[in-house]
Amino acid sequence: MKNLTDVKPGKKVIITEIKGGFGVKNRFESLNIREGKQIQIASSAPFRGPLVLNVDGCKVAIGRGMATKILVEVVDENTSNG
Repeated sequence: MKNLTDVKPGKKVIITEIKGGFGVKNRFESLNIREGKQIQIASSAPFRGPLVLNVDGCKVAIGRGMATKILVEVVDENTSNG
């Protein structure tokens, strides 16, 4: 199991666990990010910048600190982005 910052942009992942307390989980829930959901990493800003996620067709940007709290499994290993 990897956290979200370990996955390269373009990959689709399924969220297996969200680490953190009620506030963190509630914040992710407001962004429609929850356990069991499939999302795609759209891009990753350089110099430890935010990650842009594709959640149900909407782009959502989250900081790397928040992204480390999301544990995922990669769905498609055979994409062109490696």
